[in-house]
Amino acid sequence: MDSLDPTNGHVVFDDADARADQMHQAIDQWLAELVDAVDKARASDQFQRWLDVQSRFHEYSHRNTLLITLQCPDATKVAGYRTWQREFNRHVTEGESAIWIWAPLISPQCPACGNSPSYHADSDCEYNETPSEEWDEGVVGFKPVPVFDVSQTEGEPLPELETAASGAAGDLFPAVVDAAADLGVTVEIIAATAWPHGDAAGVCRHDDEVPHIEVRHDDPAAMVGTCVHEYAHALLHDAADAADQTARELEAEAVAYIVGRHFGLEMDGSARYLAAWSDDDPDRLLTRCERIRETGQTVIDAVAEHGDCPASI
Repeated sequence: MDSLDPTNGHVVFDDADARADQMHQAIDQWLAELVDAVDKARASDQFQRWLDVQSRFHEYSHRNTLLITLQCPDATKVAGYRTWQREFNRHVTEGESAIWIWAPLISPQCPACGNSPSYHADSDCEYNETPSEEWDEGVVGFKPVPVFDVSQTEGEPLPELETAASGAAGDLFPAVVDAAADLGVTVEIIAATAWPHGDAAGVCRHDDEVPHIEVRHDDPAAMVGTCVHEYAHALLHDAADAADQTARELEAEAVAYIVGRHFGLEMDGSARYLAAWSDDDPDRLLTRCERIRETGQTVIDAVAEHGDCPASI
């Protein structure tokens, strides 16, 4: 089982022989604690810490961002020991503990069973139409690999392009609106005096073949959050979606939080739905995390194509 670092209370994986099992167990335990949490405020805080990490590492899998959250929730940029030396002229500070994440194992894959040549030879698969040298490469598994956060290193400053976005909502909002076409939706900004939807800040309609989003005119930061929230509804939900309204709002608001935080905006209001998964089981919650991660990455990449906004920080 994983253990806690007595200096900071974070999870550490210090048993090389059991590390892979420890990493799986740590994620399972985190999910179980969220599901079983009696103190919903504490559960919401745990979930929001993961959202913060996901906003900084949107291209990482949800399992890896969960592992980073458990080990080093303040991490901003991670890389391997040698990568820091070769590409950034930085060195890991003596005594620092590695952050363990999953890395894919790439190998030729049997077209029938999907195994690497060595596992294929030991399996019951009888495929032999082409030699293994001609098989396409693919992911055949995952292995634990150590990485270190920039805060654990010293040396040359990072290039300016690697710094976070400034968070200027006035510049960001046009890029968010322009991203609509890439996301397969349409957007309409409606003046507050003509707004027909009561207290709602935005709506997403699935009446037509292409989802249509309406956003009430407000300050740019509020409109960014509303627009991304509705993008999430357009990408994740439809009129026939069986999920209850609370679950739908959790997913959409979590996506808005990830995207807004990625581009440097304050998204404190997005925490209001984050204690709403009390009826989930761990498997369902993990699936939800993956849905949130994938949608956040899709929106971040689309927005970055239409403005001076880094897709990766």
